Amino acid sequence: MAGRQQVRQEERAPQAQPRKKKRVRRFYNYSLLFTVIFVTVFGLVMIYSASSYTAQLMYGDAGYFMKRQALIAAGGFVVMIIVSKINYHFFAKFAAISYVLSYVLMIAVSLVGRVVNGKRRWLGIGPLSFQPTEFVKVALIVTLAVVITRMGGHINRLKNMVLVGAMALPLAVLVAANNLSSGIIICGIVFVMLFVATKKKLIFGACVGAAAAVYCFAGQIGHGLEAIGLLQSYQLERINVWLNPEAYAQEGGFQVLQGLYAIGSGGLLGKGLGESIQKMGFLPEAQNDMIFSIICEELGLFGAVSVIFIFLFMIYQFMIIANSAPDLFGALLVVGVMGHIAIQVILNIAVVTNSIPNTGITLPFISYGGTSVLFLMVEMGIVLSVSNQIRLEK
Repeated sequence: MAGRQQVRQEERAPQAQPRKKKRVRRFYNYSLLFTVIFVTVFGLVMIYSASSYTAQLMYGDAGYFMKRQALIAAGGFVVMIIVSKINYHFFAKFAAISYVLSYVLMIAVSLVGRVVNGKRRWLGIGPLSFQPTEFVKVALIVTLAVVITRMGGHINRLKNMVLVGAMALPLAVLVAANNLSSGIIICGIVFVMLFVATKKKLIFGACVGAAAAVYCFAGQIGHGLEAIGLLQSYQLERINVWLNPEAYAQEGGFQVLQGLYAIGSGGLLGKGLGESIQKMGFLPEAQNDMIFSIICEELGLFGAVSVIFIFLFMIYQFMIIANSAPDLFGALLVVGVMGHIAIQVILNIAVVTNSIPNTGITLPFISYGGTSVLFLMVEMGIVLSVSNQIRLEK
């Protein structure tokens, strides 16, 4: 009887409840997505405002440049969404091919590229043409991310750091031959990715110090390099224009001075959207490299600071994704894109405000340039792909 009672008690005892599995959902950074959309649309508005006068005179259509940019931006947005839904590890398979293709494209553009303003920057494929330098930036980010990830902790060795830099140096030289600003950006991307990946920070501090010394003594260094044949006369002229634009007011300094006039006349709140005077034939290529000066003139200091804060917010989102990335490869991809965007924004604003010599560089997502916005969308797709692989447990 006692045995039967014990069995009945065990049957009545509540069974242990199985643990509830934590639900896992994918993270998708909508803040970054909406920021990209906002900046792109804002760029279309500013392109129309900055180029409407010139477009009406040249093509009989005030919206000519804006429509072309909008078409490519729409196509780029679709590509961005598609890329964002692909596992970012898939892109590692094409690192070697894209690296070799970068050399092929840069050599091709140097030999048979279309000459624009005395520079071979465009490569034609049938009725289409594009700037290979934009492809090189994306390819290099993916390639360096793969190489650094495979090195692992060995990247902290000086010889491996030099090896990574040596991989990018020939490309940077090829690019800089016809596009100095893009060459600087490529070097900056390598610098940022290595800085984040390695523990040895003193070397990077020394590089920053050397760059500051070159900046301070650019005039003397420029004349010295020209004397030994390492700097062309037109390159030295850019430095002279930067140091004293008034002395070259009718030559190289014309665009710089007109841009500064636009910035100064904007005041605190600007003249109003579409009310720029400098875009009426005074400021050459207002919709391209100098569009920030039109933003300052029409929207004032308030508009300029707002644009800077939007880019800072974008960089903040990059940092969030990089810190939460599932692995080192994903984090390095995001860091590479972050370095590209940050350096390009800094260089463009520095050129427009005459803080550095004019190197001809666009403001990301805002300046007119189909190739630039297309490959920037590809980069944003890669970053969103990394964010989409971040898992959040509930």
